[in-house]
Amino acid sequence: MKTPSNSTHLSFFLLLILSCSSAAFADRQDNFLKCLSKTSNYSYFSNDVYTPANSSYTSILQFSIRNLRFASLSTPKPQVIITPEHESQIPPVIRCARQSRLEIRTRSGGHDMEGLSYVSRVPFVVLDLINLSEVTINVEKKTAWIEAGATTGIVYYKIAKKSPTLGFPGGICPTVGVGGHYSGGGYGTLLRKYGLAGDNVIDARIINTNGIILDRKSMGEDLFWAIRGGGGASFGVITAWKVQLVDVPKTVTVFSINRNVEQQNGTELWHRWQYVVPQADKDLFVGVIVSRVNTTVQVNFFSVFLGGADSLFSYMQEIFPELGLKREDCLEMSWIRSTLFSNQMPINPLETLLNRTQAGLRQLKAKSDYVRTPIPLNAIKGMVTLLRELEADETIYYMVPYGGRMGEIPESQTPFPHRAGVLYKLAGLTYWQNAKAANASSYISWSRRYYQYMTPYVSSSPREAYYNYRDLDIGVNNPNGKTSYARASIWGKPYYKDNFDRLVRVKTVVDPTNFFKNEQSIPNTGSTDMGVGEDAHEQTGSSIAQVEESKYVVVAPYKRPRGQTRPRDQFADYVPDKS
Repeated sequence: MKTPSNSTHLSFFLLLILSCSSAAFADRQDNFLKCLSKTSNYSYFSNDVYTPANSSYTSILQFSIRNLRFASLSTPKPQVIITPEHESQIPPVIRCARQSRLEIRTRSGGHDMEGLSYVSRVPFVVLDLINLSEVTINVEKKTAWIEAGATTGIVYYKIAKKSPTLGFPGGICPTVGVGGHYSGGGYGTLLRKYGLAGDNVIDARIINTNGIILDRKSMGEDLFWAIRGGGGASFGVITAWKVQLVDVPKTVTVFSINRNVEQQNGTELWHRWQYVVPQADKDLFVGVIVSRVNTTVQVNFFSVFLGGADSLFSYMQEIFPELGLKREDCLEMSWIRSTLFSNQMPINPLETLLNRTQAGLRQLKAKSDYVRTPIPLNAIKGMVTLLRELEADETIYYMVPYGGRMGEIPESQTPFPHRAGVLYKLAGLTYWQNAKAANASSYISWSRRYYQYMTPYVSSSPREAYYNYRDLDIGVNNPNGKTSYARASIWGKPYYKDNFDRLVRVKTVVDPTNFFKNEQSIPNTGSTDMGVGEDAHEQTGSSIAQVEESKYVVVAPYKRPRGQTRPRDQFADYVPDKS
C-alpha cells in the first residue's frame, strides 16, 4: 500500500482548518442573525438585511465599490450587509456584532482607496449607509444637517436648490460619500477660502460602541474633535453631520487649459505654479493635473475663482502671465455648475450631481504627499520621465494648492494637521484596467518606485500623508487588534503628526475594547503599552470625563424627513430622490 506523502498530510490538514474556519464563520453569521431577530424592532428593518443567500447581495455589495482592486472573486466578502433606513436601526447591529464577534465596516460612498469600508480579513458585517442620504437646509441660519450616506453631489444639488449664494467646501468628486469624507478632513476648490469640510462641521450624530446615539453635547468636545479629521470609523458609526454653509457669489469664473511638456513649456509652467498659486488671493484656486496623453505628457491647469471673468483674467496676468491665459478661456457660471466643471463633467444637467454611479471604474493605487518647499525643475523633469514608463499609462499627478485659509487654522484645531507651511498636496494616482494579479503587482510596484523617487522633495520627519488617500504601504495595525504605540505611529504620525497621541487617548476612553477597528484605525491603550502616559484619562482633561459619562446619555431622536427609498429590485440603477 502506498504511504501518503507529507504534502498529502499537509493538504488534508489545511483543508480541515479551512473547513473548521468556514464553519466557525457560519456560526458567527448565524448567531448575529439570531441576535438581530430578537430585537424589538427587527421587523422594521428585516428587509434591509442581506446575506450571500440573498439574490441582491452581490449587486448591493458591488454598487458602491469604487476601486476594482477589491471587486475580485478572491476579495473577502461580508457575512451580512445591512442597509439601514434610519439611525435607530443601527444600535442593535452594533450590539449583535459585538456579541457574535463580527467586525463592522461602515460604508457611505465606497471611495476608500484601500477598500477598508467593505473589506476585512476577519469575519465582518458591512453597514452600508446608502439609504441615509437626506439633506436638510436652513437658509436663514446657513446650516445643513447631512446624513452620512449622502454624496457630495447630492449635498451641492440640495444647497443650490435652496440658495444660489450658499455653498460648502467639500470634495470635487460628486460620488464621494460624506461619511468618510468629512471625518477625514475633506478638501475641495473652496479650501483656500474656507478650509476643509471637517473645519466647517458644527455638530454630528454618532453611535458608540454601546449602541448609544450621541450628539456634540453628549459626546463631549474631545470626541467631536476626533471625528473631524481623525476618521469616524475608529470611534463609532457617524449617521449625520451638521455643517456651516459658506457664502459664494452668484457668479464664479472657471478655466481649464492644457500645456504639453514638449512644445508648450508645460514642465516650466508646472514648476512656476508652485511659487505663485499657494501665495495667491484666497478667492483663487488653481489645481494641476499631469498625465500622459498618447505620446505626450500634458499639464492641465484648472481653476475656480470666486469672482467675475474680467477680475480673474486681470489677476492672472499680474501673478502668472507665463501661463498665457486668454480672456476667452475664462467662463462665468454659477458655483453649483463649477462643481461639475471641476470634475471635468458637462455642466448640464445639474441632476447629474444626484447620480451615485461612476463611469470608467478601474483598479487604483494612491500615494499622497505634502510639499513644503518647491520641487526643483530637474526633479519635475524626472517625474515626467517616470510618467513615460509602461505602467504609468493611466497615472496622474494631482496637485491641490494650499495657503489662504488653510495656513490660518492651527494644526491642533482638528486632527488634520497639514496646515501652515504646506504649499500643496501632491497625489500620485496609478490606475489600470487589467484584472490579472500579475499586472496589478507591476502597477503597484511602479507606484512604490514613484513614491521612493519623491522622498527628497516632499515633507519629512514625518513624511506627511492624507488620511482620506489611505495607503496601507505606510503601515498597518497588528491583525489581532493589539497594536503597540510604536507600530501604530508608523502610519499614525504621517496622517496626524502630533495629533495622533490625542486621538489615541480619545479612543481609549470612548472604545476601550477596541471594537471599531481596521488596518489603520486609531488604537487604544487597552491591554498594550501605547507609550502615551500612565493614565490616558487624566491626560485628556475634563472633556474626556464628559465623554465617559455620555455613554449613558441618549440624545433626542433625530427628526429625519422621510424621502423616497431605493427600489430593491433596481439597486444597480438607483438614483436618489430628486424632489
